[in-house]
Amino acid sequence: MTALLLPMSQLVGARLNDVDLRNANLDHADLRKAQLNRARLRGARLTGARLTGSELARADLREADLRQAELSVASLRHSNLAGADLADATLDGADLSYANLSGATLRGSSLIKACLIRADLRNADLRGADLSRADLSGACLLGAQLDDADLTGARLAGALMPDGVTHAGHVSPRDDSRPRYE
Repeated sequence: MTALLLPMSQLVGARLNDVDLRNANLDHADLRKAQLNRARLRGARLTGARLTGSELARADLREADLRQAELSVASLRHSNLAGADLADATLDGADLSYANLSGATLRGSSLIKACLIRADLRNADLRGADLSRADLSGACLLGAQLDDADLTGARLAGALMPDGVTHAGHVSPRDDSRPRYE
C-alpha cells in the first residue's frame, strides 16, 4: 500500500470515521474537530498536527508520530496509542480513558486536566510531562518513567504506580514544595 501524502492539509471538521490512513503523512495538517473514530492511523505522521476537539475514539494510532501535536479536548477513548510518539504534544482536557499508551513517549507533554481513567501507561515515558489535575484513577503506570512529571492535584485512586504499588489516595498532594514525582 502506498502511503498517502497530505502534509499541511486543511481538514477542519472532516468526517473520516473508519478511514484507512496507515503510514500517511499528515504533518502540520489542520484536523480540528475532525471525526476520526475507528480510523486506522498506525505509523502515520502527524507531527505538529492540529487535532483540537477531534474525535478519535477507538482509533489505531500505534507507532504514530504525534510530536508537538495539538490534541486539547480531543476524545481518544479506547484508542490504541502503543508505541506512539507524543513528545511535547498538548493534550489538555483530552479524554484518554481506557486508552492503550503502553510504551508511548509523552516526554514534555501537557496533559493538564486530561482524563486517563483506566489508561494503560505501562513503560510509557512521561518524563517532564505536566499531569496536573489529570484523572489517573485506575490507570496502570507500571514501569512508567515519571522523572520531573508534575502530578499536582492529580487523581490517583487505584492507580498502579511504576513501583508496582497501588495508590490508595484519591488526589496527590498540592504541596508546592514537592509538586513533582521523583
